[in-house]
Amino acid sequence: MMAENLSERVAELEKSVKRAAEAIALLRKERDALQAKVTGLEADRGELQALKQERKDVLAQVDSILKELDKLDL
Repeated sequence: MMAENLSERVAELEKSVKRAAEAIALLRKERDALQAKVTGLEADRGELQALKQERKDVLAQVDSILKELDKLDL
């Protein structure tokens, strides 16, 4: 009787361990996917910052050109 309960309990624990291992594998897969997404977003962010700076530089150049044209009194 006690051996039956013990073997049933061991079987339950084995099932629980298997479910936990499957859950851990799924969570690791999700984590890896999220990490890849974060890495991609960080690259996009860097590119966006570079484009913003480039836009700022171009606007400054255009402003400078317009000021020079104003000086010419065309």
